Amino acid sequence: MTSNVNNDCTVKESVKANLRRLVKRLLRKYDYLPEKQEKATVTVLQQAELLCRDWAA
Repeated sequence: MTSNVNNDCTVKESVKANLRRLVKRLLRKYDYLPEKQEKATVTVLQQAELLCRDWAA
């Protein structure tokens, strides 16, 4: 699994952008409050980054 982890900044940014898009789509799908969507998106991305940090090591 670790062979798929890439630390290239450009790849990392594109992955973050894709995750951000997916999270926002899910929040809209389940009628999450629009004024809270940005904070929720940031929180999910931070959690994902923390979970994946150990995989890259």
